[in-house]
Amino acid sequence: MTDVLRAKQGLGARLRELRKDAHLDGRQLSQAAGWHWSKTSRIEHGKQTPSENDVAIWCRVCDAELALPDLIASLRNVEAQWAEWKRIAATGHARRQLQSVDLMARTRLLRTYSSILIPGLLQTEDYARAVLRTCIDFLGTRDDLEEAVAARMERQRALRQGPIKTMMLVDQAALLTTVGDREVVRGQLEHLLSSAFGNPRLVFGVIPTGAVFIYTTTSFDLWEHTMVQVETISAELTVTTPSELAYYEKAWAALHRQARYGDQAKALITAALKQHHD
Repeated sequence: MTDVLRAKQGLGARLRELRKDAHLDGRQLSQAAGWHWSKTSRIEHGKQTPSENDVAIWCRVCDAELALPDLIASLRNVEAQWAEWKRIAATGHARRQLQSVDLMARTRLLRTYSSILIPGLLQTEDYARAVLRTCIDFLGTRDDLEEAVAARMERQRALRQGPIKTMMLVDQAALLTTVGDREVVRGQLEHLLSSAFGNPRLVFGVIPTGAVFIYTTTSFDLWEHTMVQVETISAELTVTTPSELAYYEKAWAALHRQARYGDQAKALITAALKQHHD
């Protein structure tokens, strides 16, 4: 369960208690509020985030206006935890990249799992440009492509200096994904062979396609043992709750056990490089 879902369910539970205290069932509250009864159910179970107006109506129907300020504060906290990518990138992807530079300067251990792409810290300039071009076009955000590419390249200094140790795991499928064109991917894979091994600051592994299913897992970054960042299509989710962090630690450990390192990882990269030449 994510922090966001937990917060939504907590808000829904508080609204449900107000309804019960007012001796109303779900259909009665829905009729008085002027919406379908299924909306009440979705809100109470954390499946739908109410608007501030919805909460105000709920409190009015339940004669609980005194609870409104606290509930609005809770609602805004839920919304703050779910940061839309468009808002993150509203001032450009370069600024988002530089925020990561600042975070890395304060971090001693970063563990990254990527299911479909080579992680940013190991991307070539051409590969990064193709990735960021796709992101900008898909999201329709401000086009600051070259600044964003430069900022992503700046992040890579962490592999050469600073206190951070980095561990990266990628699915074998990420080696086969076409980003830009095949020439871009070939350059990226050659870069991996020359840069992802022999660096005391970096451990790089490839999870083969025949690996055992663990759990539904998306790409994520584990910052030390205190925070996880998860990227979805529409949002970046930050997880800090210890009980939830434990799940990511468990997933990381399972992925780490199945990954191939050293010469075995190089062999998988070389095989992928051959496919992109065929």
